[in-house]
Amino acid sequence: MKAAPKDTSQASAPAGHRVGYVRVSTEDQNTARQLDGLALHKVFTDHASGSTTNRPELAEALAYVRPGDCLVVHSMDRLARNLDDLRRIVRDLTGRGVSVEFVKEGQTFTPEGANPMANLMLSMLGAFAEFERALIRERQREGIAIARQADKYRGRAPALTAERAAELRRRDAEQGGKGRAALAREFGVSRQTLYQYLGQE
Repeated sequence: MKAAPKDTSQASAPAGHRVGYVRVSTEDQNTARQLDGLALHKVFTDHASGSTTNRPELAEALAYVRPGDCLVVHSMDRLARNLDDLRRIVRDLTGRGVSVEFVKEGQTFTPEGANPMANLMLSMLGAFAEFERALIRERQREGIAIARQADKYRGRAPALTAERAAELRRRDAEQGGKGRAALAREFGVSRQTLYQYLGQE
């Protein structure tokens, strides 16, 4: 006797995708630890400062997610440049039916949760994240100032040694200021750096 076919009319719709977004400031930072151990269908990663508007992978992630999906981010300061940016992104996503989960803060904002209390929580947590980021920048500036006072902070090493810089100026003088693009390539410096060295006495 054949078994009756299963009635799938009441089966629940498949869950949306969990999409991760990671932002690190430099290429050599470890990106895995931000969302380590989380099950994600896809991850977008930007290597950019938090203050920059050029975040192509974030734009890709925002375009990729669909209603029912959840965008997962380590913390609010990884997603947004400031509080206004945070509100705008979360409002846009939840308005499109996409949830936003912040792992560090332990908060998830859903399309159904668009109410005054959720907006208040978002503003408060975003303000704390922005304040914390400002404190970190201030500590960095103070550390650099202290190191400079102790003559320990010397900034970036010069592109050319004194001997190479003198050779560059001599070669440029011999050529009458012509062929500077070739000189820049030969000495491994940018055109801007080349002109800076040529302007030195």
